[in-house]
Amino acid sequence: MPYSISRRHLIAGLSTGLLLPMSSCKTASRGMAPSSVFQHGVASGDPDHHSVILWTRISSSAPGTLVVWSVSEDLDFSNVIQAGEQRTVRDSDYTIKVLAKGLSPGKTYYYRFQVGDDISMIGRTKTLPMGHVSQLGIAVASCSNYPFGYFNAYEAIAEDAEVDLVLHLGDYLYEYAEEGWGADVGAGLNRLHLPANETVSLADYRLRHAQYKSDRQSQLMHAAHPLVVTWDDHESTNNPWMGGAQNHQPESEGDWATRRAASLQAYYEWMPIRQPGLGVSREQYWRHFQFGDLASLITLETRHTGRSKQIDYPQHFDLLRSDNGREKFLNEVLGAPERAMLSGAMRDFLQESIAESIQSERRWRIIGNQIPMARTHVPAFDFAAIVGGDLTATKDPLSQEMGAMAFLSQLNLPIYLDTWDGYPAAREDFYQICARAGAEDLIVLTGDSHAFWLNQLFDGFGKSMGVELGTTGITSPGDFLRFGANHAMALDRALADHNTEVLWTDNRYNGYIRLTLNHEQARADFVAVSTVLKNDYHTNIVRTRLIQSKGGKLSYQS
Repeated sequence: MPYSISRRHLIAGLSTGLLLPMSSCKTASRGMAPSSVFQHGVASGDPDHHSVILWTRISSSAPGTLVVWSVSEDLDFSNVIQAGEQRTVRDSDYTIKVLAKGLSPGKTYYYRFQVGDDISMIGRTKTLPMGHVSQLGIAVASCSNYPFGYFNAYEAIAEDAEVDLVLHLGDYLYEYAEEGWGADVGAGLNRLHLPANETVSLADYRLRHAQYKSDRQSQLMHAAHPLVVTWDDHESTNNPWMGGAQNHQPESEGDWATRRAASLQAYYEWMPIRQPGLGVSREQYWRHFQFGDLASLITLETRHTGRSKQIDYPQHFDLLRSDNGREKFLNEVLGAPERAMLSGAMRDFLQESIAESIQSERRWRIIGNQIPMARTHVPAFDFAAIVGGDLTATKDPLSQEMGAMAFLSQLNLPIYLDTWDGYPAAREDFYQICARAGAEDLIVLTGDSHAFWLNQLFDGFGKSMGVELGTTGITSPGDFLRFGANHAMALDRALADHNTEVLWTDNRYNGYIRLTLNHEQARADFVAVSTVLKNDYHTNIVRTRLIQSKGGKLSYQS
């Protein structure tokens, strides 16, 4: 039986007790907070051993507004250790970023901002520890789509006493227009997207970030824990690659490079992350976080610096129907060695970081990875049952989709091609980079799929490379739920039965993973929220997996 955690309706205690806005107010239309100086809360992130980024945004659009910031060792700010001033500028959309430096390793700090007599909510943050570290708790989040429901999982993360930091693996926001994906749910909840159009321009992306940051539950999570982030696709648009994106139409939306640059500029303005260093582009966003002798966390960039264009199955159906077509498709099309996922600079950084982690004898090596890595092929399944038995209804999109799935099932081909399954040579390259550096004990943390996953990973020679823990969406629904709950559950079971690397998956839930590490074991709790359609919710741990590391290999216990 899953262990039930009762939700507290009021956040209490020192963990989050004073992380509330200085004044209470009703939620404004379509989720935007009422006018105030600190309408978008506070946040911290991108920590190292001696510094951390502190963030807020001044809601008044007056350039030159003086903002005072302070950092304290205690919640009542009786021992302020740092303070300073910044003025707002239009070019950064009136956001304020402070690099708080000279801090002690592994220590909790409190921070706030002030404009005149207006004081922000209080935030809590933490620097990375050095030396011996006994325990680390990471909340793993992904896929927070505003129209699809309330960010209850963010609030649960804010309240989670075992969490030291939040790892957000992308799709922090979505680019779709008001009438796009999730519109029906959003209309019912008064959570439609702003702006109403799809985000294309810098102004569009800024307003979309502002809407997401106006959410009360998002503000609670940001104020409670420092964030480590990596983007996926929807921060720009669906399924990008180096030269474009599935959801970018140049004829109506202009130059892809211009749109991508706008999305990244807004991301850097609105997220608590460090600015690029000298000679480093915004696209080159990857990190190595070092937690004393306990763990390394290395984040990947798989969208804007190295990715080749995705393969589209319909363009190759004629080949797949031919004699030996499957083998030719797998070897010469999908498996072409030049099909990259990581840039050369990203590959070098990965190898150096893994090698440093091995040399420092850290117990755990964690990879922050946006998209599913395990081999996940289409299982044998009664796809006709989903559409009532007719896969020949050529004008019915669902029948067409199920017909294609049945065809792929017969050929035992991957279910998705935007994931690492669509880049098998790049995945093998990733494994060999890690293996050459001495790491075959990876804990790969993955977002994107809107489902919980527990996967074992093997390279092309059948050698174990570690485990993959996939988190579900904060609000984005599982892909199979539109087939009905019974079919969704059956498909999940079929995926696990058919694929050696898939030990368990479940796409029925929204929530997050809590990964707790010590020197004896890692514990992965798959935490689900009971609903995202109302704020009255509870959380359940639907599965727990214990992981041991011995002799450079991982072993698992249920």
